Amino acid sequence: MRSQSLVGGTLANDVLHRLREDIISCILKPGEKLRFEAMKDIYGVSFSTLREALSRLSSERLVVSEGQRGFKVAPISSEDLGDLTNARVLIEKECLLRAMERGDDEWKSRILSTFHRLDRLENELEGQRRVTPEWDQLHAEFHEALVGASASPTLAEIRDRLFERSRRYRRISAMVRKTPRAKTDEHRMIMEAVLSNDVDHAMTLIERHVREIAQNIMENGLEVTPVQAA
Repeated sequence: MRSQSLVGGTLANDVLHRLREDIISCILKPGEKLRFEAMKDIYGVSFSTLREALSRLSSERLVVSEGQRGFKVAPISSEDLGDLTNARVLIEKECLLRAMERGDDEWKSRILSTFHRLDRLENELEGQRRVTPEWDQLHAEFHEALVGASASPTLAEIRDRLFERSRRYRRISAMVRKTPRAKTDEHRMIMEAVLSNDVDHAMTLIERHVREIAQNIMENGLEVTPVQAA
C-alpha cells in the first residue's frame, strides 16, 4: 500500500488514475495482456479493486475485456486514430460554436487565464518534450475553458471521453515528432479567434489543431516502443 496521498481520495479512484496514466503514457503498451497477479503487486491493491478499475477503463475504451480471459490494453491503429479524430472534430466544433454563441465575460476571462498559465509553462518547457503531468492538466483546462459555455452536459460528457482517449495518441505523437510543434502559437490563434467572435476562423483553427496529431503520427509512424521511456 502506498503511503502518499491517494488521488481521488479513495484506493479505487487512486488505482484507476494510476492505471489510466500508465496506459496513456504507454508504460502499459497497447495490446499488452494485463495479468492480475503481477498488477496486484505493482499497484498494491486487491483483485476486486483491480477488476473494478479495469472495468471502468473498459467503458472508456482504454482497456478491452476478454471475458474469462481477463483484460488487455486497448490496441492502437490508424483506423482507430482516424475514427477518433473525426469524432473529436465534430464534437469540438459543435461545443465551441455553442460556447461562442452563449459565452459571457466570465467565460472569456477563464479562457484568457487558462491560456496564460499554459503559455507560461510552455515557455519554461521550451526545447523539452511537453508531456509532463502539469502540461497535460493545463492543456486540458485551456481546451475545457474554450467550450465552457456550451451549456450541454451531454455534449460535454462525450467531449470529455473523446479528449481523454486522445491523450494516448497525443503522447505517441510527441514521441515520434521530428520537429517541434508550435503549440503556443496554435493556442494563441484559437484563443484570439474565439474572443473576437470570428466563428469561421475559430472552426478552421480548432479542426486543424485536432487533426494535426493524426497527421503527424501517420507521417512519422504509429510506433509505441519510443514512448515507453516517457
